[in-house]
Amino acid sequence: MSLIQSVKMVLAPPHPAGRPFLYGGAAVAVIGGLLVGKWLFWPGLLFVLFCLYFFRDPERVPPPRPDVLIAPADGRVVLVSPAVPPAELGLGEAARWRVAIFLSVLDVHVNRAPADGVVTRISYRPGKFLNASLDKASEENERNALAMRLPDGRDIAVVQIAGLIARRILCHVREGDRLGAGERFGIIRFGSRTDLYLPEGVRPLVAPGQLMIGGETVIADLSLPRPAAVAAGSAQDSTPGIG
Repeated sequence: MSLIQSVKMVLAPPHPAGRPFLYGGAAVAVIGGLLVGKWLFWPGLLFVLFCLYFFRDPERVPPPRPDVLIAPADGRVVLVSPAVPPAELGLGEAARWRVAIFLSVLDVHVNRAPADGVVTRISYRPGKFLNASLDKASEENERNALAMRLPDGRDIAVVQIAGLIARRILCHVREGDRLGAGERFGIIRFGSRTDLYLPEGVRPLVAPGQLMIGGETVIADLSLPRPAAVAAGSAQDSTPGIG
């Protein structure tokens, strides 16, 4: 990423979800500066600057290809392994490849659609607030799961998972909504994880440790030949090359 691109991302306008925090911090800074004193002004100003950075919402340009899945979030890939999608989505009990992206407090936290498709089901489930980088966070943490049907009839799932300090998952789409690749559908406040479940038989092209750019990084190629479905028993092997 060039210096200019980095500056543009840092100075990107904030997501609307950040407005209450920005207004609150600004109010504290103003009250501190005019009525109370610098001991209140500086914390208020620093909080506003942090919120401007955390809630930044840069524009993204998806690849001009309809046959790929792109990253639903910024962050680092922490897991690439076969897993069964959340039961509440009704996508069956067959294991499929799951790519888990951990979002640190420094990452852009806006979630984006991995491909063109229709939202067929949305299900919120309360839960714990474990470290989102842990495998068990997929099952035990608070989450909001979306199932999407691609134009070719195949299904994918995107799961917003709360993290250690995340306390609010926001999703502003509804069942039946049609999304375009890279289109914003929600945000998670203050550290989290986003899981993407690929269509059955589709292999990921990424590996643990890779950095993702939400709305741009290609995670899977839907046009590649489909191997046999992943067996649930192979979940311990997290390399993209197995099938």
